[in-house]
Amino acid sequence: MIRLNQVSLLRGGKKLLVDSDLVIHPGQKVGLTGVNGSGKSSLFALLLGETHADTGDISMPDSWRVAHMAQEVAALDRSAVDYVLDGDAELRRIENELKAAENQGDDLALARLHAEYDAHHGYSARSRAEQLLHGLGFRQEQVDTSVKEFSGGWRMRLNLAKTLMCPSDLMLLDEPTNHLDMDAILWLEEWLKRYPGTLILISHDRDFLDTVIDNIAHIERQDITLYRGNYTAFERIRGERLAQQQAIHEKQQREQERLTRFIERFRAKATKAKQAQSRIKALVRMDMVSPVHMDSPFRFRFPTAKKMSHPLLAMRSGSLGYDTALLKNVVMSLQPGDTIGLLGPNGAGKSTLVKSLAGQLQMLAGEEQRGEHLKIGYFAQHQLEALDQKSTPAIHIQRLSPEVREQEIKDFLGSFGFHGEKVDEQVGSFSGGEQARLALAIIAWQKPNLLLLDEPTNHLDLEMRHALTMALQEFDGAMVLVSHDRHMLRYTVDKLYLVHDGAVEPYEGDLDEYASWLAKQKREEAAAASASNKDEDRERITAQDRKNQKRLEAELRKKLRPFRQAVEKLEKQMDKAQSGLASLEEQLGDSSLYEESSKLKLKELLEKQAKLVQESNTIEEQWLQASEELEEAEAELEQLKSA
Repeated sequence: MIRLNQVSLLRGGKKLLVDSDLVIHPGQKVGLTGVNGSGKSSLFALLLGETHADTGDISMPDSWRVAHMAQEVAALDRSAVDYVLDGDAELRRIENELKAAENQGDDLALARLHAEYDAHHGYSARSRAEQLLHGLGFRQEQVDTSVKEFSGGWRMRLNLAKTLMCPSDLMLLDEPTNHLDMDAILWLEEWLKRYPGTLILISHDRDFLDTVIDNIAHIERQDITLYRGNYTAFERIRGERLAQQQAIHEKQQREQERLTRFIERFRAKATKAKQAQSRIKALVRMDMVSPVHMDSPFRFRFPTAKKMSHPLLAMRSGSLGYDTALLKNVVMSLQPGDTIGLLGPNGAGKSTLVKSLAGQLQMLAGEEQRGEHLKIGYFAQHQLEALDQKSTPAIHIQRLSPEVREQEIKDFLGSFGFHGEKVDEQVGSFSGGEQARLALAIIAWQKPNLLLLDEPTNHLDLEMRHALTMALQEFDGAMVLVSHDRHMLRYTVDKLYLVHDGAVEPYEGDLDEYASWLAKQKREEAAAASASNKDEDRERITAQDRKNQKRLEAELRKKLRPFRQAVEKLEKQMDKAQSGLASLEEQLGDSSLYEESSKLKLKELLEKQAKLVQESNTIEEQWLQASEELEEAEAELEQLKSA
């Protein structure tokens, strides 16, 4: 296990942790949360041995292998798949020793090393590396492309794949979803859920945290508190504690009254009905989560534009793209109050559509109508690059409105978290999150009536994402949003459009159905690729070859059957054990259990929990062994099929 005992950590004259204790057990998946600068990355450095505690001690098993995602990638000539394979250092060691033994003609060493290579699953290593790349959005033709050919965001995906390739007992991931789109995030969720080791994850994507982790380690006021359950459970528990403070309660009541007035006013009005529904969702959630964010440094809004057009923007029979059309026959009309979320696989054309709506990419064909009073607020990642690195946040706003008083500008920037000296610091010294906040502030200052937001949450922490979600809910203009943050999509847009196969069409399902649709698309693509490969192979194989291959495949499929049955049986046992644990954890969440009168019942529940955890761990070990045996047999079958 990982144990922090009375750890104090001081960095740059700032106390991050003071006499903090933390215990993380093997196999736990822990989300590490806290405001920016609270010490999350410093704790990672502590676990990696890159820094040391000022007082106290930290311990973990010496035998544990640790995988950690690097934050930068050099412009290497090495191919993408080789770079990912480098993540398995033991595999590379065996390969290097094999080459040396071959050069020396050492048959004894060769026999030993080939057995070691086989035991390390070396023969399936490239296939596993390619699967990681495909899951993170790389196409088959890109696996042999050199690292230096990829952009910064795609290199970060390579870093993530390299980390996942590394056999490990402890994995530390710092914002792994920052450069991923939704289909890659959904794939990563499933991969991490199956990861058998201990996981500590820093992420500002609450849906991602909810899906992957089972504990939250929250850093606050120079201490770490461990909460059982996912992020939503953490918000509820912490929110209940904070809600006991009368001032917070009164402030929340005023916010609820404001939302209730909006709902009552517009519920029956057809043009505002969907907006009223989104406020109802916000009101329901506010009972649980609002107190958690009451001390947030961010509280802003997008002011209402003075004038509106009907429609603000309309596109008919649009062909969109660069030299050739990526999207055809696009029809879209944006009225004030329309809130649209764009879904679609990576590369399908979501950013192309937003850029065309923003007028930064000319239509190749079709008709476009822009309202007389149209005023666009456009956010994309290149907007950050356009910021004047030598200017300050105050100067950026002052250039837009030279007549406005300095104090008014400072008050406005304060709502985006720029206080005191920060208002007059050069943008070049800002983090990515601070620059993203400034770009949003500049948009809000200009009072647009159409927001076009392409991945606005990259680099934003949970507090700022919450503030942005609330501001978008109150926005009176139209909005088109591309985001991998499902929580933001779920609570800010009323309509979903699917960008796929060169078309832009309304999507009638919800985000959960979209995840299923994506998974189905991947299965169909894999099946099509497999069928294509089989057709090519069939032309080269004689009738006798086919007969022999079918016989061998049948024998291997027969061999696979007991492995599959064992894995399925153990999976059912694991599900049953997890359900039992979840039920116990729910019972243990009852505060009355911790009263003196319930002491015996609490002891009984804790004993049951400990026993069930032990049973679950035993079943999981058996499942891992059975899964490895199944994978080896499947790899043998796949090798035969590809021969």
